[in-house]
Amino acid sequence: MLARIIISLFWVTLLSTSVMAADEIVKPGKNALVRAIEMANSGDRLILEAGDYVGGFTLTKSIEIHGNGDVNIIGAETGSVIRVDVPDVVISGLHLTGSGSNHKTIDSGVQLTKKAANAIIQNNYLEGNLYGIDVHGARNALVRNNTIIGRQGRRMNRRGNGVYVWNAPGARVENNKIKYGRDGIFVNSSRENTFTNNRFEDLRFAVHYMYADKSEVSGNVSIGNHLGYAIMFTTHVKIENNLSIGDRDHGIMLNYANKAIVKGNVIQNGGKKCLFMYNANKNILRDNHFEGCPIGIHFTAGSERNEIVGNSFIGNRIQVKYVGSRDHDWRGNFWSDHAAFDVNGDNIADQAFRPNDTMDQILWTQPTAKLLLGSPAIQLIKWAQKEFPSLLPGGVIDEQPRMKPTFNASMAAKRIQGRI
Repeated sequence: MLARIIISLFWVTLLSTSVMAADEIVKPGKNALVRAIEMANSGDRLILEAGDYVGGFTLTKSIEIHGNGDVNIIGAETGSVIRVDVPDVVISGLHLTGSGSNHKTIDSGVQLTKKAANAIIQNNYLEGNLYGIDVHGARNALVRNNTIIGRQGRRMNRRGNGVYVWNAPGARVENNKIKYGRDGIFVNSSRENTFTNNRFEDLRFAVHYMYADKSEVSGNVSIGNHLGYAIMFTTHVKIENNLSIGDRDHGIMLNYANKAIVKGNVIQNGGKKCLFMYNANKNILRDNHFEGCPIGIHFTAGSERNEIVGNSFIGNRIQVKYVGSRDHDWRGNFWSDHAAFDVNGDNIADQAFRPNDTMDQILWTQPTAKLLLGSPAIQLIKWAQKEFPSLLPGGVIDEQPRMKPTFNASMAAKRIQGRI
């Protein structure tokens, strides 16, 4: 009997709460939004008419705030424009400006605290704030379809990030456009996150990823940043179907990143290296396209037991550079500089491919040896290696090089950009 009474009271409470939830129209005016928030009940939707509103407030009720794109929330240049300290909040369709400039308090356009579980931040335009959106411990947050324009005035390393994710399991960052500021998405000490279909331009790192296991970075576009996708001190990450065009240093960097799946990415015209691997082990690199970089892949600092299968290396000045690297599985890659025959027509070259020779190794470890490149002694070594392949060093050997690339990179790049 007591249990039946408790259940009845629960449903009565739930129904009464649903009845109380309402849509409230808010018109511009001094402190109009703050007063509307004070009067609102949990579950209410505040519909803001076009105009300017005062920001710099903290939400402590589970409400929704919606604008139509012509709604300006203007902070007082101290703290965050909107701080969320309660679960189940929706912020949508707003133009947010005027955060403070304090890195210690992470002054942001929108700041989600640990209490802000299940928050939805979508369809907003955030401009000129120190940080765009700070997901600081909020579980299962969704950051979707926002445009974030960061600051340009300070040195790049002194700016804030577009989206900052810290210790926020289940967070999803999708379909956002992020430009200027420091890093597009900076992730630290989190897990089980997804970062998909975002576009990054004019940043230090498109995605900067540290201590964040079992997550996914997929379908993103990085154009003209210092570095595309920096995956650091992390295990079990999927890095799939991303695009990097003209990033200054590296398209992808794996630094102490282990057991990652790097698949279907297109890296083109990077300034230094398409892919840089530093002490990165047991990773799978499959069906990627590395084109037009000074170095296709650079292994160093003991990277071991990686699987490199089905990738395309096209027009890189040095296809592979390795220093102290061993025990990799190289199979079925396409090398644009491999002149070989395929007599039986199985798309596998009849001759193995070695992208490097003894002189390459000498030049990597002793750069001043470049002064001797035109000498008769060097030419004799190169001739001897060509005529007697047994003189070639170990290291990178693809025993089953492909005659054609594994997929059409131009079509893949268009498909990725078409989703954003």
